[in-house]
Amino acid sequence: MAKKGRRSTDEERIRAVQLMECGKSPEMVADVLGVSRSSVFEWQKKYRERGLAALSTRFASGRPTVLSDEQMVKLYSLIAGKDPRQLSFGMALWTRKMVAELIHRQFGARLSLVTVGRILKKLGMSPQRPLYRAYQQDPEKVKKWKEKDYPAIRTEAGRAGAAIFFADESGVRTDHHAGTTWAPVGQTPTVTATGERKSIGMVSAVSPRGKLHFELFYGTMNAARFIEFCKKLLHDCPSPVFLIVDGSPAHTAKATREYVLSTKGRLHLFFLPPYSPELNPDEWVWKNVKNDQIKRTVPMGQAHLYELACSALRRLQNAPNIVRGFFADPHLSYTRVQQVA
Repeated sequence: MAKKGRRSTDEERIRAVQLMECGKSPEMVADVLGVSRSSVFEWQKKYRERGLAALSTRFASGRPTVLSDEQMVKLYSLIAGKDPRQLSFGMALWTRKMVAELIHRQFGARLSLVTVGRILKKLGMSPQRPLYRAYQQDPEKVKKWKEKDYPAIRTEAGRAGAAIFFADESGVRTDHHAGTTWAPVGQTPTVTATGERKSIGMVSAVSPRGKLHFELFYGTMNAARFIEFCKKLLHDCPSPVFLIVDGSPAHTAKATREYVLSTKGRLHLFFLPPYSPELNPDEWVWKNVKNDQIKRTVPMGQAHLYELACSALRRLQNAPNIVRGFFADPHLSYTRVQQVA
């Protein structure tokens, strides 16, 4: 089956070239980026004939960079997805000053912070808040999940006519608000908010097809609440459900296991590797609900918070294209069907 056509980004084209120049196979690059092999070959050809300007409008216009195209590709490979501590820097977050030092180490050039910022922008990079990952994570288990466990689950789901869902729980408090507002310089604005610190719980499940199921509750998640959520999920899904979750107590409890057995094959539970939230697309639901929607409002109490969360989740439920977009995260490329161009 051919891959669906879509407009590639500058970052994807640069990343593809960087991987190819480092000796990665076209098949691997196409799979990682979710594009066709023909596109990968075309990008490499353009780069070798006309340089980075052929791949990115950022290089085709504006002030030229002081680094060569080969140096720019090398710099991208050193920064993208890398921990500065791997290169003997003392901090874990990239700054312009650290990148300037890296450029001096690698290429012998001393550049101003302004120039470094311009180079990073041309490479499609921007200052971002990182996701923190537990050091206890086992890379071998993650690799096995991506290369063997999940493909086996997907194959079995296809045989059984089952729907695959990823589920997770989260919570949000009435004092969860952030963001900025315009005000006169030197006059910090005041926003009226509730002084109480109450919370609500949320559980949801998403599918690669863009389906979203959710429940809100007061209190903490336990086996009984998780079972009730599973019952409603099965009620809404005519097919068997393959539900992928983490190893929290609510998911591994004896009562949960007994309930799964009682469904006689309608529900199967599968468990992600420990300390690996980035492998669960449902994490993006909470980012969207809490950071993109609720944080910009001001909950005036627990009941109001419940309404805001419910509204945000229903908005997502009615936008399957956004939910499908969660699976485009690079950490979730393993969920895409292996296809040949």
